[in-house]
Amino acid sequence: MRLPLLLASVVVLAAPAMSQDNRAPFTVAETGRSFRSFDEALASLQGGDGTIRIAPGTYHECVVQDSGNVAYVAEVPGKVIFERAICEGKATLVLRGASARVDGIVFMHTFVNDGNGAGIRIEKGNLNVANAMFIDGQCGILSASDPASTIIIDRSTFAGLGKDPTGNGAHAVYVGEYGALKVTRSRFERGTGGHYLKSRAPRIEVLDSSFDDSRGQATNYMIDLSNGASGRIAGNSFVVGPNKENYSTMITVAPEGIKNSSAGLVVENNRAWLAEGFKWKTTLVGNWSGDKVTVRNNQLADRIAPEGSRYF
Repeated sequence: MRLPLLLASVVVLAAPAMSQDNRAPFTVAETGRSFRSFDEALASLQGGDGTIRIAPGTYHECVVQDSGNVAYVAEVPGKVIFERAICEGKATLVLRGASARVDGIVFMHTFVNDGNGAGIRIEKGNLNVANAMFIDGQCGILSASDPASTIIIDRSTFAGLGKDPTGNGAHAVYVGEYGALKVTRSRFERGTGGHYLKSRAPRIEVLDSSFDDSRGQATNYMIDLSNGASGRIAGNSFVVGPNKENYSTMITVAPEGIKNSSAGLVVENNRAWLAEGFKWKTTLVGNWSGDKVTVRNNQLADRIAPEGSRYF
């Protein structure tokens, strides 16, 4: 499994935004028109569909998408960085159109006063994220509720997310009552509080991803299925760190009350071990749902039990 690497350096540009080769950095692929402002590029779509290609550079701009199907694509993956860019006190990208696709973009230092600053705030519509990085902020992706829509995350990194130095903060990924969530080939690490992945969606897939808590601080669960879910968690690796706020379990099923059936949930073919300095016992799956969850063929280190229940 090939995972994205963290950035070694960033390039800082002064406003107005310009690409590294002095072009207007935001280009609408369908028309070929280029814009110096991110917002102007989005506005040129007039609420319709389109693809905004972004030149390499560091930007301090944000946008709100109210309609349409829009793709936000880095010309060079990993070289388009949005830093400290917040719209509506929420996120760099505030999305409530029909759908959005985000490819190759880096989001850094997304802080707001209420602790819920995010790289992406998805309030409505489908979301597809690939090759993205969410670094040293409060939340990477934060959603509202849209039971008719799906969120897909692939080959993306979430690092240094959760609580900031003031104590405010959220989770690396938090998905509300969306229809489904799928996470594949992604990396979660170095959490600073909260959960790495928290979801209220009734259908879940987390496949071939890594959760490395060895350098986490005051972290909680790796995967929190707050109200239960069906689906599959498979082929992932989990490292339990020594500095957790809650070390009782790695994956939870319905710890905040039962709203969704978990009878079809399968947790299989994962690997889990303990980082140096971890002193306690823990559990791979803590199940509060009352449903039978299938837990099988997982490779677990000593002091990691396969399953627990509401009584453990």
